[in-house]
Amino acid sequence: MDLINQKILLNLPDGIELFIKREDKLHPIVSGNKFRKLKYNIQEAKKLGHTTLLTFGGAFSNHILAVAGAGAEFGFKTIGVIRGEELASKVNQNPTLFKAKELGMDFYFVSRSVYQEKESESFVIELKDRFGDFYLIPEGGTNKFAIKGCEEILTEEDKQVFSHVVCAVGTGGTFSGLINSSNEKQQLIGFSSLKGAFLSDVIRNFAEKTNWEINDDYHFGGYGKVTDEFIHFLNSFYNQTNIPLDPVYTGKMVFGILEMIKNGYFAPKSKILMIHTGGLQGIKGMNFALQKKNKEIIQYDKD
Repeated sequence: MDLINQKILLNLPDGIELFIKREDKLHPIVSGNKFRKLKYNIQEAKKLGHTTLLTFGGAFSNHILAVAGAGAEFGFKTIGVIRGEELASKVNQNPTLFKAKELGMDFYFVSRSVYQEKESESFVIELKDRFGDFYLIPEGGTNKFAIKGCEEILTEEDKQVFSHVVCAVGTGGTFSGLINSSNEKQQLIGFSSLKGAFLSDVIRNFAEKTNWEINDDYHFGGYGKVTDEFIHFLNSFYNQTNIPLDPVYTGKMVFGILEMIKNGYFAPKSKILMIHTGGLQGIKGMNFALQKKNKEIIQYDKD
């Protein structure tokens, strides 16, 4: 499915043109890069005869909701192993978990220390003893099937038209897929949503080219962290463009790109394509946290 690249009609210097690929419009629930990551995982699960999908995530995980939505649409039972035992009594107050539950997902709440063992063989064996056989999708969805799906984001025209392709980076799967499918003359920039310069090593495990870099200057304090300036930016950008951005991933990427343009990073007449990876469902959770602190909220709260 090819999406129209929407031009950002802002007053940019040096003839620079900025576009955004609205991957957030791919599916109402399995949004953006989650749609891409799950596409071939679903096919593999069916091929292997599985009827249950099991995955991992936190309180407001886009991935948890996407797996629940995919399971409901394609006839799989879904299980979410959720970080934080205290959330077991708060499902109805959590918009992400409540929607995943409505879509049929069962939850297994574990402590943060147990959650850290999610990739260990012994923990997976314990989960199979508890739930029976399942198709395991890692936290965030990144594996070889996810990367294969993300390699389909760029069209042939995208590879010829744009000098730069930029994307927010969490687990590295989407960015790796973009790198693999890119034109080697293009420059790819990944904006880390995490604090700490370790993503490059992760991406090298999946990416086949070297035409990329990771920028970790715009995480605003770490994963899921925001500032008053950043929230004000999200609202201002929406008022100017009518494009909603999520506060964890894409919003930070767009903030970073505009700052880099302002600081003269890009050559004149550069054509930059930003990838909107979805995640808008997380706005409700972010606004809940902001309201408790009497802070400005994101004005375009997604229904």
